[in-house]
Amino acid sequence: MAGALLLATQAAAVAAEEESRYQDSYPEAASKKGLQVEMVEDALALDVKHAALNVDLCKLVDPEADEGDTDEGGTEQARWTYKGHDFFFKGAYAARLDRDIKALSSEGVIVNMIFLVGRSKNEAINRHMLHPGLDKSGPNRSATFNSVTTEGRQWLVATMEFLAERWSRPDRKYGRVAGYIIGNEVNNHWSWSNRGRATMREFADDYLRAVRLAHGAVRRQSSWARVYVSLDHHWNVRDQGWDERQSFAGRAFLDYFAERARQGNGGDFDWHLAFHPYPENLFEPRFWNDKSALPQDDTPKITFKNLEVLTRYFQRKELFYNGKPRRIILSEQGFHTPDGPDAEEIQAAAYCLAYKKVEALDGIDAFILHRHVDHPREGGLRLGLRRYLPGTPEPRPKKKVYHCFRFADTPDWEAAFQFALPIVGIESWEQR
Repeated sequence: MAGALLLATQAAAVAAEEESRYQDSYPEAASKKGLQVEMVEDALALDVKHAALNVDLCKLVDPEADEGDTDEGGTEQARWTYKGHDFFFKGAYAARLDRDIKALSSEGVIVNMIFLVGRSKNEAINRHMLHPGLDKSGPNRSATFNSVTTEGRQWLVATMEFLAERWSRPDRKYGRVAGYIIGNEVNNHWSWSNRGRATMREFADDYLRAVRLAHGAVRRQSSWARVYVSLDHHWNVRDQGWDERQSFAGRAFLDYFAERARQGNGGDFDWHLAFHPYPENLFEPRFWNDKSALPQDDTPKITFKNLEVLTRYFQRKELFYNGKPRRIILSEQGFHTPDGPDAEEIQAAAYCLAYKKVEALDGIDAFILHRHVDHPREGGLRLGLRRYLPGTPEPRPKKKVYHCFRFADTPDWEAAFQFALPIVGIESWEQR
């Protein structure tokens, strides 16, 4: 019975491409400048064209609610009906997401949501939303989606339909979302999409099922929104901190995912890629010195130094969908502020060079910088446009990179970027 439901759901997902509730075209942006937004007003002041926001589905779903129930703050729970069953969601959490999405999209920002599931204190939520193979000894609370049980698949589909309908309405009452990123750096699953120890094929099969279900749910509501697979910068090597059942090389994972998608029930579908080309050493922003970022397909890593390897790889016909290359966004990457008197100049110069490289690359639609503000619990990394200095008169002071970011896609970019040329070792931006 469970297998029959899965096949029917997958087939419906593909058929629904012709049956979207809301019809529109994918929005065009004036530039590729984007940010993982923490302070909406500040992001709008920076004139971002793309934004990424996180949503933890385990904080949204409410499997124990009933008609008319409210959350702790008195907000009525939201409801969605799927296959004759009612599914309830925490109204206050949905409203917080709506607030930021609407504020950004109302100003023309293309909004991408990063869909995550993190371990909850509520075991009913965990049972529905988290893969049953989750190993709690993993380093983070991040898990992968439960696409292997009937109730898990139903909750995933109902949740994605509920959100996609909400964020695709013509009246834009709740704002508009154009991108749905399913999970985070899934080739490094032990850290960011844990489902317990697994072979690459075992993990990829489960993840593909989740992406296909999510895609079908989104497409039934929106004719234009894109669904993305998320990978980190390990291309032909895995993260050496983990073994072969905890982390995988991105290229092999992507090729297997694409092959299985073509062969699966319902056939291929229009998934896209959300890639993270961090420098080879996250604490070293000078990516132009990366030794493991080579210009050929068998490069160990893909960073900003050799990003053209990725766009070239996506020109392979076997990766096309309906005769066209899939799209790429850079949904999370940034540059550490090192120690020393010239720290801010080095970080800012790295952004300048990376922006000019991405700006010139066809096939990449957005460069979404991480982070907006330094985070005190990010392993010592200081990636923000702003510092984090709590208890001081100015707790989030701007760094030099803030001003470079602000002017990156304006007529004043060249003056703002001029300082970076000697730092990155070139005489003009044509040498990038």
